[in-house]
Amino acid sequence: MRTVKYVVKTINMLGMIFQRRSDGKIKINTSVVERMQEFIQNRKYKLEAGGVLLGRYLKDSENIIVDRITVPMVGDKQERNYFKRQEKRHQMVIEKAWDKSGGTCNYLGEWHTHAEWYPVPSQLDKKEWKRKLKEDIFDSDTLYFIIVGIKKIRVWEGNKTTMKIKRINLS
Repeated sequence: MRTVKYVVKTINMLGMIFQRRSDGKIKINTSVVERMQEFIQNRKYKLEAGGVLLGRYLKDSENIIVDRITVPMVGDKQERNYFKRQEKRHQMVIEKAWDKSGGTCNYLGEWHTHAEWYPVPSQLDKKEWKRKLKEDIFDSDTLYFIIVGIKKIRVWEGNKTTMKIKRINLS
């Protein structure tokens, strides 16, 4: 049996830190990375998984921290190459986190897995991301989209004003 080293090697005690298109950074906490990695599609029977990103905008800076995520829930549609979250249940988690934090825990975007080593967004992914930029309610000009592949985690930043979505890199 062949052993494959997964994304774990790309994180450290600080988590993963990506350079935003602006001057700031977006940090994905280690616990969040580890939770997403539980859903890596490294076996043929593993289905695509996903959820929402929740976190904080750091005061007096351009930095953002992803503190937590939702994971697949009852009602989500999961197939080998498709994930669609059931809006209502995930929205309840978003609202509860917002209320519990006194308005500091925000919806920051979406994440999902791909059954490929180095994930690339599909045309359906891009279409859905643009829909979210246009229709979702959020507190900034940007949303973040994470795809967890077998060997890499990649992040894209979408701007609701320009409707442009660009991949961002580890800093």
